[in-house]
Amino acid sequence: MHPTIPYRPATTPLVPVQLSSGEPTIWVKLEFLNPSGSTKDRIARFILEKACREGRLNNDTTVIEASSGSTSIAMALVCAQLGVRFVAVMPEGVSNERTLMIKAFGGEIRLTPQAGGISGAIQETERLANEMKAFLPKQFANEDNATAHRTGTAREILEQLPARTVNAVVSGVGTGGTLVGVYEGLADAGCSPVAVLAKPIKFEGEIECCSFSGRIPGVVDSISTIFRAERLPLLETIEVEDHDALGVSRELARLGFPVGPSSGLNYCAAVEIGKKLGRDSVVVTVFPDRMERYFTTELFAPYR
Repeated sequence: MHPTIPYRPATTPLVPVQLSSGEPTIWVKLEFLNPSGSTKDRIARFILEKACREGRLNNDTTVIEASSGSTSIAMALVCAQLGVRFVAVMPEGVSNERTLMIKAFGGEIRLTPQAGGISGAIQETERLANEMKAFLPKQFANEDNATAHRTGTAREILEQLPARTVNAVVSGVGTGGTLVGVYEGLADAGCSPVAVLAKPIKFEGEIECCSFSGRIPGVVDSISTIFRAERLPLLETIEVEDHDALGVSRELARLGFPVGPSSGLNYCAAVEIGKKLGRDSVVVTVFPDRMERYFTTELFAPYR
């Protein structure tokens, strides 16, 4: 392996955001400022470095991951730093920007039929692993996914918050690692936050892969084994219409936050739980990724 790694994800800013004077102020972790542009840098670094330490990953190993985008981009970046081969297995129909970013980091792309969704991509990783010496991060089932946020993201949030406490933590669920990990990390520190699942609901259009809504990539249903209700005893679900999430993402961009659709989703749900909990509540969410991977998607339709 490379003796040194050029850089690691640093502490991302936590900032107060308020789109309207009548709305609650939401504390937002700017995860789009991670090196590859998403919060997935945290799990990619954590999982792959641990595999290196334990001898499960070396220069002769190929890393293979099923992902609709951000995790594969993050894995490609970390593998480029480590000097190992990376193969991303993705359902057909993902935005071209995502595949180009993976290739730019030296990763390879294998596309699976769109009808099979992310489940079909996961099955293909298992088949490929039988053909080569491979390490499978298995982001939807690997507990290290949640641990990366439990020991990293949650700790940073508490260090950065003036109040040093959190009443609610909000996130959409792809792998479940962010919501579960941050919630458990805050609980470890003595907080008793409400965990809020931000769930996009279809307004119109086709559904991408196994998503709740085709317009909010990466937020999926019935895939993760990390996300389980019993791990989140105060869990609430807030539904957000996908066109509202897109509209808020564009509003955020006009305030200087270069975000993707899931950021608008998270912010909408955070505002709703903030209204419910009251003016003095401390609500935290994340802006998971950066806008450049969505240039050819509906997010940018008004500007074309």
